Amino acid sequence: MSVLPFDDRDGFIWYNGKLVPWRDAKVHVLTHGLHYASCVFEGERVYGGNIFKLTEHSTRLDRSAKLLGYELPYSVAEIDRACQETIAANKIVDGYVRPVAWRGSEMMGVSAQSSRINVAVATWEWPSYFSPEAKLKGLRLTISDWKRPAPDTAPTASKAAGLYMICTLSKHAAENAGFDDALMLDYRGQVAEATGANIFFVQDGKLHTPKPDCFLDGITRRTVIDLARAQQIEVVERAIMPNELEGFEQSFLTGTAAEVTPLGQIGPYNFVVGDITKSLAAAYDKTVRAKAS
Repeated sequence: MSVLPFDDRDGFIWYNGKLVPWRDAKVHVLTHGLHYASCVFEGERVYGGNIFKLTEHSTRLDRSAKLLGYELPYSVAEIDRACQETIAANKIVDGYVRPVAWRGSEMMGVSAQSSRINVAVATWEWPSYFSPEAKLKGLRLTISDWKRPAPDTAPTASKAAGLYMICTLSKHAAENAGFDDALMLDYRGQVAEATGANIFFVQDGKLHTPKPDCFLDGITRRTVIDLARAQQIEVVERAIMPNELEGFEQSFLTGTAAEVTPLGQIGPYNFVVGDITKSLAAAYDKTVRAKAS
């Protein structure tokens, strides 16, 4: 299957304050963000020409940069406008948006306090993170050997590029073993999240989800919690141990890319794609589409 490379496409990317032709949006091989992971980013979805919860994403980008020790050269409002300009220039009606900020190539070494902070926004059509077939019957997850780090070992509240290295390793290992994704535990051995999405479980009509104290508290995660409470579903945020998975009836992932995606299996544990999962998936789809009307 041929894949259109991301560096060779038509369209425009917003780059340090202006729209440039897609193929001209380049960085040097010695950029600090490439060598030392001084990079933060966001993932956003466009529905009907509108970016869902745009300002929340822009605010988190700003906060992530601060957690990595630098200030963005643009305000949250300016980043909002840049995202809107980019989807308009590329005529994106339903798709994905990727704002990204990184330290440049002015200094090469661990210390790079004089390096320029670059900001770019790209957008493209992207229908679904997982295949419709996999989502219909529920994804199959393995359990990763890698663990989410403790908050005193990494800036775990940021959406920082460096935190995704073990996610890539985990997802590749899962796919190579015939699974769709991987469940990651945290440094304490508690259930944390999948490689790029938060996780929920259903037991006796209640929704259980891990406390995001060492991984990202997703914007979609918070949206789904609000939707569940609106449906009078009790939400319990707590520490969850892997051996508890046997007692859960349903499970699903949430994320900007994943949206609400049912799970059918995690390691030796099986789940049904039940009514609560379906109801919340439908409610989320209605919510994001309503924002586009």
